[in-house]
Amino acid sequence: MSGAVVAAVQMTSVADRDRNLASARRLLEQARAGGACLAVLPENFSFMGRSEAERRAVAEADGDGPVQIALANAARELGLWIVGGTLPLSVPGDPRPANACLVFDAAGRRVARYDKIHLFDVDLPGRQEAYRESENARPGERVIVVATPAGRLGLSVCYDLRFPELYRRMVTAGAELFSVPAAFTGPTGRAHWEVLLRARAIENLAFVVAAAQAGFHDNGRETYGDSLVADYWGRVLRRLPRGSGVVLAALDRDGQATTRREFPALAHRTLDLT
Repeated sequence: MSGAVVAAVQMTSVADRDRNLASARRLLEQARAGGACLAVLPENFSFMGRSEAERRAVAEADGDGPVQIALANAARELGLWIVGGTLPLSVPGDPRPANACLVFDAAGRRVARYDKIHLFDVDLPGRQEAYRESENARPGERVIVVATPAGRLGLSVCYDLRFPELYRRMVTAGAELFSVPAAFTGPTGRAHWEVLLRARAIENLAFVVAAAQAGFHDNGRETYGDSLVADYWGRVLRRLPRGSGVVLAALDRDGQATTRREFPALAHRTLDLT
């Protein structure tokens, strides 16, 4: 592979934090062995409980806790930048934890935190399936872009994918690639997952690294999977439709720079979305 190599990690997380952390570590080791400089874990990678009460029970204080320690140790020991999917972090004065995405550099230092902005409050059309994420999670308020060895990375999570204005804000702030840790439902994944990921890549001439939950979980929920890496032209470079594993892809940053210069759609924006 030429260019910076990135990894999207796909998991089927369960209601056992230690088991999930062991699985994540094994997959991160695979990513590093495959040459990745940056790896993205899925949403809720460390815990997919049977109830929201279980999820709240494993919420950690910001800056301390077994999941945060495990991520920092893995990043340092593997020499790998890690986008830590999401984990619940306690919010002082609010019973709802944040659904937080933490980024660690290759020395194990935390360099960014993004709290999921758009929360999944929906009734799935034609199904007896409903979600009210805002009842159990505190929404974020800040757009985050962080410099990494793979380029300037804009952070997003799952349902954020349906809000293109967020990605415009990130590309305005210099983003060259986006991470999308997710736990997309089966029905919405089959309908919209790939097309939305490729749209976000195309309209922003940016790479997308999408790391998904896949399969059936302890709470009976089905998640769609299909972790993938798409390039700035919307081409799917690599994907993993089902099961646990690692998707590796090299990013052609020179090709991206040339395309952004020769096909200057971003410079043609006339609406102020900042």
